[in-house]
Amino acid sequence: MLSRFLALLLLFCLMPLFFIIVVGILLEDGFPFIFKQKRIGANNAEFEIWKFRSMRRDTPNVATHLLDNPDKYLLKIGKVIRKMSFDELPNLVNILRGEMVFVGPRPALYNQYDLIDLRVNSGLDKLQPGITGWAQVNGRDELSLEEKVKFEKEYVQRKSLYFDTYIIFLTFKYAVISKGVSH
Repeated sequence: MLSRFLALLLLFCLMPLFFIIVVGILLEDGFPFIFKQKRIGANNAEFEIWKFRSMRRDTPNVATHLLDNPDKYLLKIGKVIRKMSFDELPNLVNILRGEMVFVGPRPALYNQYDLIDLRVNSGLDKLQPGITGWAQVNGRDELSLEEKVKFEKEYVQRKSLYFDTYIIFLTFKYAVISKGVSH
């Protein structure tokens, strides 16, 4: 319940930033400004994650690292919002809907079967996915799937309000310096 209240409060406070991002996306590439993608949540339930669209409308629906040349699809404003992780801000809607929390493993794409299997085998599939997590602040796109799962297991062992607060602090810190962002 606290997560939902905080998400609502943040959505309200961030409206001016949302407006700037939306206008930028619309001017560069038109509608839609929200990108919805099928992801895997707690207990392997599918849901649609909400993000600000950072890539052109004609981009194939695969993980960015699987594209031949991801930069050719990236919007100019997309580079900026990805660098600062602002593309993830609409995940707050997913928190309001009860599909995500602030801290937990990032939700796998519906077709990332290797990551889904690793999480099931480690018992991590029961966790609610988060906007940020221990794996994100320890390498994000630079980590192998096995390393991500290792950090997610460590998160479960260390989970506490203090540890979640520490991860959120590191997330903001690394967003400012763009640590672990490949595009």
